[in-house]
Amino acid sequence: MSKLTNVTKDEKKMLRKMFWRAFTLYTAVTPAKQGASGFCYSMMPFIDHFYKKDPEKKKEALVRHMAYFNTTIPLSTFIMGIAASMEKQNSKNKDFDANSINAIKSSLMGPLAGIGDSFFWGVLRVIAAGIAVSMGSTGNILAPIVFLLIFNIPTILVRYYGTFLGYTLGSTYIERVYQSGLIHILTKAAGIVGLIMVGGMSSQMVKFQTKISMSMQGASVLKLQNMLDQIFVGIVPLLLTLLCFYLLNKKVSINYLIFGVIGLSILLSVLQIA
Repeated sequence: MSKLTNVTKDEKKMLRKMFWRAFTLYTAVTPAKQGASGFCYSMMPFIDHFYKKDPEKKKEALVRHMAYFNTTIPLSTFIMGIAASMEKQNSKNKDFDANSINAIKSSLMGPLAGIGDSFFWGVLRVIAAGIAVSMGSTGNILAPIVFLLIFNIPTILVRYYGTFLGYTLGSTYIERVYQSGLIHILTKAAGIVGLIMVGGMSSQMVKFQTKISMSMQGASVLKLQNMLDQIFVGIVPLLLTLLCFYLLNKKVSINYLIFGVIGLSILLSVLQIA
């Protein structure tokens, strides 16, 4: 382990704390933040250590890690390790761009979620279930235990070593990238990737299909949805998303927006508009 991580004894201790705290990642999920509170809680050993002499920076770090976070659980600790190494650099280097920490987190969430979900949920879980079902069909009472072991042992090992690997890679390469000036390019690229991810999620998750139509002599002569699609496919979901974004910038509470969208959806459904 020491050859793999090449970190101090205190840092190893903090990484182990981070690993155990990471099990709380999605214990307090909200639509606006997802696993942000769990991520922040996992980062606290490093935040308390690196910023113990600077309460203001500590506060900024806590706020920083309450930003939206959502990725596949087994690979989440890898991102935590990288974020911890960047917090270390931020505490040592006055010129370090703290905004790059969340930019890197955002850029890694999507790709790692795709990889992790495909392997752990799409492959490993299916294999574990296949073996367990085969055993269960013969009446073997160990079938559920075998399923849990086959799925969870590799998952926990990836989470544990991913914590150390992320921190090691961050400590080794982040400083070099920063000194070379590539961090600014990387931050901008990460921001673009993050915006693409948000745009993709919005187009897939925000739906609107109106039922309004006009008929003459039993034949349909006008379908409002077809007209809207001819103007711009998905124009209503786009406008709704932009409206919510505008209201968020105006400091409108996310809870008001959530209940407002739910209420609007119910009203449109009751009136047979959508």
